[in-house]
Amino acid sequence: MRNRPPTGRRRLALALSALLGGSALIALPTTAGAADGGVAVQYRTSASGATADQSEPWLKVRNTGSTSVQLSQVKIRYYFKADSASTSYRFACSWAVKGCANITGTFGTLAHPTATADRYLEIGFTSSAGTLASGADTGDMQLRFYQSNWQTLNQADDYSFSGAQTSYADWNKVTAQLAGATVWGTAPAGNDPTDPTDPTDPTDPPGGGQSLFDDFSYTSYTDPAISAHGWNVRSNSGGPGVPGANWDPSKVTFPTVSGNKVMNLETSTAGTAESTKQTEVVSKSTKFKNGTYAARVKFADAPQSGPDGDHLVQTFFTINDLKAPMADDYAEYDFEYLPNGGWGESGNILYTTSWETYNPDPWQAVNQHTESRQSYAGWHDLVLTIDNSSIKYYIDGQLFGTHDAQYLPERPMSINFNQWLIDLAGQTSTTARAYNEQVDYVLHVKDQVLTPAQVSAKVAAYRTAGTAFVDEVPAS
Repeated sequence: MRNRPPTGRRRLALALSALLGGSALIALPTTAGAADGGVAVQYRTSASGATADQSEPWLKVRNTGSTSVQLSQVKIRYYFKADSASTSYRFACSWAVKGCANITGTFGTLAHPTATADRYLEIGFTSSAGTLASGADTGDMQLRFYQSNWQTLNQADDYSFSGAQTSYADWNKVTAQLAGATVWGTAPAGNDPTDPTDPTDPTDPPGGGQSLFDDFSYTSYTDPAISAHGWNVRSNSGGPGVPGANWDPSKVTFPTVSGNKVMNLETSTAGTAESTKQTEVVSKSTKFKNGTYAARVKFADAPQSGPDGDHLVQTFFTINDLKAPMADDYAEYDFEYLPNGGWGESGNILYTTSWETYNPDPWQAVNQHTESRQSYAGWHDLVLTIDNSSIKYYIDGQLFGTHDAQYLPERPMSINFNQWLIDLAGQTSTTARAYNEQVDYVLHVKDQVLTPAQVSAKVAAYRTAGTAFVDEVPAS
């Protein structure tokens, strides 16, 4: 996040993509075991074609026993035929009543391949998934998997797949284990899940899906939970913005708006560098790279108090450090709203910018950008996705810009919000004024591209579960 030169060269945006794929033998189900403990599995698919970009086995687990079941003791296997021996797969959870953060997905290779199965997807649960009462079910688990190279899948020869199964029903072509014992379904011949020779596939890469979610439910900038959750409220000097301005952590507050906590970044000035207070909140870890980034942000056209007109920048972005001028492993992806113009613009403008690199002196930039010259005052859902082919920016569910593979990140980044003044030329008054940018939540899902609708569903699931913060993203 840097000052731009007067010529107004702009920044550009990032995008991600994500990927995800199962049909047939005849077998009788192994019904739930003893009367005091057992589970059944229901299945449907939302990708019913013989071929698909991704396989979508949606599942429910039902407790058929007479006592509660710890979901962490349940393992489900969905069996399929790999499209080639060298194909690797990745798992994703689009939405789940129990919360995608509480569901795991790993791939394995069958010890005894059949005509319709040589791999399986094993679904498990973390301890946070809790228990399942007798007669209760997990509700929807909207799961998917796909080839790592995003090639079309053939589902027609997958043991567990049925294109006709578009409504939930008991399904015996998936198996379930409870505390290590098979209690539901029939595996492809010779492949009972309890067989100790049944290996996991060491060649399959991790499927990603680990998430960071923060609802910003803090008391103040001094709340120790902020640092414990991996955030730094900036107080050190330096750019971007007005030379000599201060970054004031006390201007970052957490008010309640319509019954919901939000993070408020206030930037104020009385027309001098000394009176200018800017705000920034940045993740302490630079561990975020491909995947989905999302935040709900409120931009403002007018100040909270005082005269209007300052060249203000309100942001949500990711960034890593520039190790040397024009270093090719630099990366930055920005949403930047300028309510009063700046950088050669005279009115409202929103930029999304994807950066390859730059030289600060003399100024030289390599980036790609998309812009819209209109007011964006109010709340907006901002989504950025990055995969191995492109960078995509969405605003309020609509695709705003797609940027090229040339600008993909080589190194992990931090996640940032800040609000600052480009200069003091937009409003020369010495009357004090203050501007607010508000943030409802932030979400990152590692190595998976979610649609804006899937982002909304995931956030809703966290809030329904009462989850204000989670960080499963491993250190880079």
